Parts: sequence; structure tokens; C-alpha cells
Amino acid sequence: MILIDPPRWPAHGTEFSHLISDHSLAELHAFAAANGIDVRAFDRDHYDVPARRYQQLVEAGAHEVSGTVLVRSLMASGLRVPARYRPEKLDRVLLDRWQREVGLELALGRALLTRWSEPHRRYHDRVHLLAILEGLDLLLPQGISHSERRAAYLAAWFHDAVYNGSPSDEQDSAELAETLLAGILPVEDHQRVSALVLVTATHRARPSDSVAMSLCDADLEVLARPQPAYDRYVTAIAEEYAHVDPVLFAQGRLGILDDFLQRPAIYATPEAQRRWESAARANIEREVRRLNSELSSTTER
Repeated sequence: MILIDPPRWPAHGTEFSHLISDHSLAELHAFAAANGIDVRAFDRDHYDVPARRYQQLVEAGAHEVSGTVLVRSLMASGLRVPARYRPEKLDRVLLDRWQREVGLELALGRALLTRWSEPHRRYHDRVHLLAILEGLDLLLPQGISHSERRAAYLAAWFHDAVYNGSPSDEQDSAELAETLLAGILPVEDHQRVSALVLVTATHRARPSDSVAMSLCDADLEVLARPQPAYDRYVTAIAEEYAHVDPVLFAQGRLGILDDFLQRPAIYATPEAQRRWESAARANIEREVRRLNSELSSTTER
């Protein structure tokens, strides 16, 4: 459903409404295009439309709601992009966290952010990095040492620092951590970071390693997002692998998803299981059905 709130937001000598979909960005973009709204009016999760267009859009099918209802609907849809995830905010938010949780030279944090900002990234970007850091906030055990806590956050920063959509990305990222942290941290500390990075290649941490389990679960949080957000993630992953034959990509993706479904639990920590297990399984099962259907159609041609 397309929703619009009253034009109450002043800018450029007029007032603006917000136009959203409570279902998908595809629906929102289609409605906007059909009604002549310039794509430049799109701002991550909504269109800003001037007051003069309000009645026209209502007559075209947009449902009138209050600003409060619109925001709540956007949040419930899974399409809302929080302010801290917006490009103009991300670097400051992430560097503040670097100083607070890692405490190493700011230049190193900036160098890693440059990697996370590479133009070929569609999912494995700064938003993904922030999401993992926030996942660690939820999942890391309270009683761990300062060095273990720092290692977890550093591993999050390094785990996709090298990302080319190749099987060696985690190994290359772990080696990068070894190289850049050598001489800055004690040997056992930077080796711990490197080891944690490598675990994210399989997301199979030892049951005795609560830090590694927390890191893996934080990395997989995306699997449990509301359906529109999950679908957006799936699209972004496919864009990152656009260099791979579509059939081979679908087969590889199915192998990964089937592996998750065969596990007794996708998530290793009790808190992640409580929060995310059910939603993640539903999302994965839905994607598996779609991929199998697409592969069957391809085979029949």
C-alpha cells in the first residue's frame, strides 16, 4: 500500500509530504514513476513531494495517514533507513565507535572505512559494518575481558575489509588484520582478531568460544530481517555477484542456504536464537523455494 502524510515539512519555499510503501521499494518506485515524480526526490526509503502534488497523489491511490502512522508503517515494513545508516552520517557514527570500542589510531579506522566504501560493494558496505557492531552490542557476554571485547569489534571491522566476491575474501581479510595490527597489538591479540575473522567464512564457531559465536550471529542478523529488508539484502548480494553466471550463482546460493537449514540452529547464541531464529528460517525457506523454481524454469527451456 502507498501511504502519504500531510504536507507539513517546510523546505524551498513550500511544504513537503512523505510518500512511502508499506510493502516494497519496487511498489513505491512504480507508483512514483507512474505519477511523474522525479527519482531525485527519493531519499533512501521515501519520496519527498511538494504540497502542490498532494491531492493528485491521493486521487491516484495514495492513502492519507498522519505522520506518526506513516513512520510506524515504514518501520514495520522493514524498509526504514535509520538516520545513523544514512551515508552522510555513517562515517562519523562508525569512527566514534572505533574510538570508543577499539581505541587504536584513528588513521587505521579511516583506512578501513575507505575499504568498506568501495563502489563495487552493494551489501558488504558501511551499513553492514554498523549492523554487525550493533549486533555485537546485543550478543557479546558481559563478563569478557577488555582484550576479548576489543578483538570482537576489531574482527567486525576487518572481516570484510577485503571483499571481491571471491572464496579467498575472509582469508585475505584475516591476513590484512595480521599485517595492519602487527606492531600495534601484542602478537596473541592480533592473532586472535585474525582467527575470529576466519570463523566468519563458515559461521561455525566452537561452542566454547562465546566471542566467536557472537560475531558469527551478528554477521547473520540480516537473515532475520522483515521480508522487504531481507529481499533488499538478497538483491544486493546478487548485484555483488553479477560477474558470476546466474545459474552458477543460484546453485551456490542454494548450497549456502541449505547448509543453514540443515543446522539444528542457524544461530549459536541463545539470545540470537530467541530474537532471530524463527524469522531467519522463514526467510531462507522462502528464498530457497524461489531459487529452486527459477532453476527449474531454466532447465526446462
